[in-house]
Amino acid sequence: MSGNKEESEVEVKSVFTGAGCNRVVNNVSWGASDLVSFGSQNAVAIFCPKTAQILTTLPGHKASVNCTHWIPSTKFAFKAKQLDRHYLLSGDTDGAIILWELSLADKKWRQVLQLPQSHKKGVTCITGIMVSETDAIFASTSSDGTVYVWELVLPSTAGGECKLSCLETLFVGSKPMVALSLAELPGNSGHMVLAMGGLDNKIHLYCGERTGKFVHACDLKAHTDWIRSLDFSLPICNDEVNSILLVSSSQDKGIRIWKMTLRGSLTNNQGTYRKEEISLASYIEGPVLVAGSSSYQISLESLLIGHEDWVYSVEWQPPSITSVEETTYHQPQSILSASMDKTMMIWQPERKTGIWMNVVTVGELSHSALGFYGGHWSPDGNAILAHGYGGAFHLWKNVGVDVDHWQPQKVPSGHFAAVTDIAWARSGEYMVSVSLDQTTRIFAPWKNSASLTDEESWHEIARPQIHGHDINCVAIIQGKGNHRFVGGADEKVARVFEAPLSFLKTMNLATCQKSSFPENLQVDVQILGANMSALGLSQKPIYVNTVQETPERNGNDGLDTLESIPDAVPVVFTEPPIEDQLAYHTLWPESHKLYGHGNELFSLSCDHEGKLVASSCKAQSAMVAEIWLWQVGSWKAVGRLQAHSLTVTQMEFSRDDSMLLAVSRDRQFSVFTIKRTGTDEVSYQLLARQEAHKRIIWSCSWNPFGHQFATGSRDKTVKIWAVEQDSSVKQMMTLPQFSSSVTALSWVGIDRQSNRGLLAVGMENGLIELWSLTINKSAAANLAVRFDTSLCHVSSVNRLSWRNPEKSEECRRMQLASCGADQCVRVFDVITK
Repeated sequence: MSGNKEESEVEVKSVFTGAGCNRVVNNVSWGASDLVSFGSQNAVAIFCPKTAQILTTLPGHKASVNCTHWIPSTKFAFKAKQLDRHYLLSGDTDGAIILWELSLADKKWRQVLQLPQSHKKGVTCITGIMVSETDAIFASTSSDGTVYVWELVLPSTAGGECKLSCLETLFVGSKPMVALSLAELPGNSGHMVLAMGGLDNKIHLYCGERTGKFVHACDLKAHTDWIRSLDFSLPICNDEVNSILLVSSSQDKGIRIWKMTLRGSLTNNQGTYRKEEISLASYIEGPVLVAGSSSYQISLESLLIGHEDWVYSVEWQPPSITSVEETTYHQPQSILSASMDKTMMIWQPERKTGIWMNVVTVGELSHSALGFYGGHWSPDGNAILAHGYGGAFHLWKNVGVDVDHWQPQKVPSGHFAAVTDIAWARSGEYMVSVSLDQTTRIFAPWKNSASLTDEESWHEIARPQIHGHDINCVAIIQGKGNHRFVGGADEKVARVFEAPLSFLKTMNLATCQKSSFPENLQVDVQILGANMSALGLSQKPIYVNTVQETPERNGNDGLDTLESIPDAVPVVFTEPPIEDQLAYHTLWPESHKLYGHGNELFSLSCDHEGKLVASSCKAQSAMVAEIWLWQVGSWKAVGRLQAHSLTVTQMEFSRDDSMLLAVSRDRQFSVFTIKRTGTDEVSYQLLARQEAHKRIIWSCSWNPFGHQFATGSRDKTVKIWAVEQDSSVKQMMTLPQFSSSVTALSWVGIDRQSNRGLLAVGMENGLIELWSLTINKSAAANLAVRFDTSLCHVSSVNRLSWRNPEKSEECRRMQLASCGADQCVRVFDVITK
């Protein structure tokens, strides 16, 4: 999967992708392929619900992805048994819609085409139906007030091309439509119905033929707020083939079921039982829809009240098999709804009375977080998926045998805003990432103890910090003792966090080994977990033995028992935690605050011995741009290094900790010598400062084998420098110009004797390259590999970091982590040949 075949020195494979879901309605689609698609910033991400892993991200959109829709979707899974290729539509905030093709045989994706006629504003909904095995009709709507209807003819032979034609363009006026649903009219093969709803609180029904010409047929007025979701059932019920049902949901918190029945068939096969059901189900007659020579009576079948907030989505359960031969299917009378009240409900009619009831509720009526943007059925109807305000997925599976029993399942997770920084634990057991979504997350490989092989899969296993400010930088404390990290956000203080006992024990289980989380370390840790504060700023510790009076509490606090009851329940996880556990129960306690900077924190770095932390903040003057040095343990400020006049963008200690390199927006780098004179004393001296690039310098990295370093800049260049014996710094070389601004660098050693290493280069366009560097009297460089675009980020790469760089010489397989503005955290296997 490496990019350029001629540069076969290095092979690259994707190991893990963590990404959050764009927080918008209609963004998620579960396909007949049993894969789920969702927009993550400008990429379309695909995940497999069985493995809870993101399989790939599809680059192509130039704006945030708003909606995705599979062809065939779960509704048409019963028609898709023979298909060897599935298709996916995705729309973005610029109005562009792209068609993708997935070949099931080799799991390969390709971009088929971009729709020629794009909307002028963001796409808000795409819906599609399979008319036959090779023919699909789909519609798209946008905030520009237009609705397009398209026909897509799928290739009948391998290697054939898709044919696309626009059937109709509808203008809906100044109040845009945000929900669409298409259906074939029952008992009338040639006609279709398109339902649309939006900001005018009405459901508009349009009739059209397969060839196009959709005309407005009638309006359904009943909802008192915006229509948010519409879905037609399929006319394959056992008893009624001449009617279909339309379910609608709205911001008025209600769900309505409408029945469309072919006129003249109202009395067929119905008898007295049906009449009685009609009266009980409060059958209210509505308008008549005329389509060609047929007409349909529309009536309100039911009104479902149960949600306590806006209902963002409703969806009919996909058709299920009724015969042993798997040839006949029927439409289950079952609807899934998802609401902003953070619950999903399944509604079904009662057997005797036919009155629709809520039979299953999942999620929790939550006081703290906003709720769900959408809910989806799995193709077999045994699992339901929600995506929510926190960019997270929630999956429940029906594991009951005779009775329904819905259990939460593992899902992929990740940040829902730009990821600003990443850092590896000192022995590489886990990775910490921080983001503008105001969270700090820990991702780690979880070894499957049940499996005989060394199989491991990556998951988010803790969320140590949930903050009230965007987080910009993080540094993990190296050296001995408990696991600690320092985080810097859009505030003037840096905060130090310490691993609680629940995390150490969880990591022991995750790694199936006790090397880095020994029992003697656990004995010293008296803190079990942490609680969130009201403002979401400080996190208070929960002690192992809460009966003991802790020095942090006031004497009076103990009297008020309500105050001392913790909300969080820190537990040791025996398998990767799910979203609700991550959101509340995996916080780390904050142990120190580092006061000193005059502006928001921007970058942090820890030395390799774990004795010093360097920090910088956003700055527009030399005074504010100073780098502060903090002593680990006492957390005293032991140095203020002045060299720059604007924000210091990145800092790094040399491998022997004798020097600190800093680069800045002022286009200069500076190198300081750092000496520890006593136990508490640190002496430092500016060794060199030089204007190195024509634009901002975003990143820097030391050669692990010496005193050479690389700098990368917005001027699209990477330069290699050497600190000479006489303490001067000279430029050794400039790499060939890159295609975009260089935003991230990370240098790893491969062979100490020949002073050879790999330099990872990340760019503003999301691409990553590895360069092989050999440093002697002069420097030699050549491109080792250019990552395939399907492996790369789709927006700026913010940080690159090698796992366990000390062990890089011993093994041919290394791991590189990256994070970017596209909400993604990625881990790659890099195999040197």
